[in-house]
Amino acid sequence: MDDIVVIALFRHGLTEANKRKCYLGWTDSALCPESTWIEPLTAYDGYFSSDLERCLTTAKLLFPNGTPVQMREFREMNFGDWEGKTYEELKEKTLYQQWLSDPLRYSPPHGESFERFSERVDAGWTKLFNEVLSKNHQRCAVVTHGGVIRYLLTAYGPEMKDFWSWQVPHNICFEFTFTREAFRRGRRCTLLQEVPLTENGHG
Repeated sequence: MDDIVVIALFRHGLTEANKRKCYLGWTDSALCPESTWIEPLTAYDGYFSSDLERCLTTAKLLFPNGTPVQMREFREMNFGDWEGKTYEELKEKTLYQQWLSDPLRYSPPHGESFERFSERVDAGWTKLFNEVLSKNHQRCAVVTHGGVIRYLLTAYGPEMKDFWSWQVPHNICFEFTFTREAFRRGRRCTLLQEVPLTENGHG
């Protein structure tokens, strides 16, 4: 079906920092031993990944024969001084409470605003878009982060939902299916499928 474009979004495997419920943006954390994956049955003809190690490691586990295009644009939000901190460690800080109540207005200290994060991910999508069209890819895999996937679901999912309404577990792949014309025009996908990646998830 030459008139179809599929973009599959994979969140990196569970990390030690994820288990501790820390804010994990541009700093890295090793994958947990239980982050074992079953290789998807469907092959892709294009591979993309955040350039952070937890995504590159996940991409290698998922697609041992693929070489992803490394994309800084698909990094998680930079949480600045809150990197590696938990809610319990931050809950008494006024700015943190303001950010929780209005993340579009407030930003982590020395971190990234939601506006800047959005612009960066949009730039990454444009880069992916150009690569897909120039190479006539039909099925592409993107290994990235929870915040990036939420943003792309909000922008290109078949229904309009708030950023925080999307649940993005580590063991689900979100597959966007576009008509090629809709993809060219920057429209929403026509079909969104949630595909389990492992037999028993990441716990």
